[in-house]
Amino acid sequence: MGLHHRNLINTLDFSLDEQNGLLGLAQRIIASPAAYGRVLEGRIMASLFFEPSTRTRLSFESAALRLGGQVIGFSEAGSSSAAKGESLGDTVRVVNHYADLIVIRHPKEGAALAASQASAVPVINAGDGGREHPTQTLADLLTIRSVKGGFDGLTVGCCGDLLYGRTVHSLVKNLGRYPGVSFVFISPEELRIPEALRAFLHGRGARYTETRGMEEAMPLLDVLYMTRVQRERFASEQDYLRLKDLYILDGAKLRHGRPDLCVLHPLPRVNEIAPEVDGDPRAAYFEQARYGVYARMALLAMLSGAEPGLPAAGERRSSPRPAKIEIPCQNPRCITSAEPALSPAFYLQDAETRCWCAYCESGVTL
Repeated sequence: MGLHHRNLINTLDFSLDEQNGLLGLAQRIIASPAAYGRVLEGRIMASLFFEPSTRTRLSFESAALRLGGQVIGFSEAGSSSAAKGESLGDTVRVVNHYADLIVIRHPKEGAALAASQASAVPVINAGDGGREHPTQTLADLLTIRSVKGGFDGLTVGCCGDLLYGRTVHSLVKNLGRYPGVSFVFISPEELRIPEALRAFLHGRGARYTETRGMEEAMPLLDVLYMTRVQRERFASEQDYLRLKDLYILDGAKLRHGRPDLCVLHPLPRVNEIAPEVDGDPRAAYFEQARYGVYARMALLAMLSGAEPGLPAAGERRSSPRPAKIEIPCQNPRCITSAEPALSPAFYLQDAETRCWCAYCESGVTL
């Protein structure tokens, strides 16, 4: 595929037309899965998971196998050469010789971008730290499109950990491109949406409100996206324990919701959705996991070139203009903090008074 292959690193890497084409392909696969059973025949997908995962890893592997492909990889960093000190770049350069596609999950933000820079085959971001999770967003979008019939004019509530919740970051950026979509962000002060996402929404003129109250928001929503408070993102166990039970969706709260409300959750849940909600017809989170397999099947088919729909990388829009800054990123969760060979990279935004790290999106004022 040379240097012109496509990756999926950020949720906006595909245009709306490309994304809608992918979602359409996913729905055709749902309708006729047997017709796509040999699409990846003769191809190998490498599953590089440096962080624990159940749904994302297994759904990708299921997707590849259902398309007739094969899978290699590892499910934790301790079982890879990273445990011996090998750099991410070197791992990817080696795996390039073994596979036709690479799927990567990593606890450091920007790791998928760094992997793509070292790769000669397509790279898919399966979650990088607390930054983005674009393939979960494809699963979310396919679920919403199937349940609600489309996206235009929806009011979407996001509840829980909105600071570190990478699934929320990707979904909000993506849905914000559709006409008339508005957001209600429900979180404590400590877990509000991050600065970079706030700047993105302002730049797009997207409508959103923020509140701490779940009950008052419920009647306004077409979609409610619940998230867990993630223990692994907190430096302080005390802060995690203080915030983890702040929002719990139960039957009493659900009674405030619309009859056609769609309740989503990227899973796993801990206790933020009570088991009594599972039987409500508005609960779509287990179906959401099923839709995730079909969304990833469509993605693998298109990135492999087996199905049309994605032009080569050279035909895409240009990237944000890089800024000439030589200071290191100050975010300890950034991949540049763990990979000394990576040079700092920033891009300009906000009338050239502020820069954002290209890897983790942390901001620096000029």
